[in-house]
Amino acid sequence: MFIKRVIRALKLDPELYEEVEADKGSMGQAMLVVVMVSVAAGIGSIGILGIEGVIVGTILDLIGWFIWALLAYVIGTKLLPEPQTKSDLGELLRVIGFARSPGIFLILLLIPVVSKFIAIVLTIWMFVAMVIAVRQALDYKSTWRAAGVCILGAVIYFIINIVVNSFLVNQGAV
Repeated sequence: MFIKRVIRALKLDPELYEEVEADKGSMGQAMLVVVMVSVAAGIGSIGILGIEGVIVGTILDLIGWFIWALLAYVIGTKLLPEPQTKSDLGELLRVIGFARSPGIFLILLLIPVVSKFIAIVLTIWMFVAMVIAVRQALDYKSTWRAAGVCILGAVIYFIINIVVNSFLVNQGAV
């Protein structure tokens, strides 16, 4: 069932997101996708980060997944809801976890000659998956509204990253 769900996520199947939204038991599967993507990304950039980078990156990616879901929840249910919008943080954690499925291919970043192209394709693929996941979880009729939630969430997420990284650098932690 897990592999079939990942394949459906890779195919951008909207019904998959409805399914995992409703299946509270799929949280472990969503988390497994996030861990797999984190490890694939770490392996894909092992020449830069080393093995420690893979471990730390996996932990930070799990935290990032939670932050993304929290941002999508707050933006989607409080700032930009549609009349029929009903969701909770758990639903968004599950669908966003599966929306990260294309990131499994980040391991291909090991191929230097095509790594930039692969990074661009995977970023677009994961963004589209995220928009579909958010649209389904928030019961939006508008895909544009879901894209707006994702774009606003990305801006806030990157600002948080900059602030946290600046703090860590100033503290000598990085």
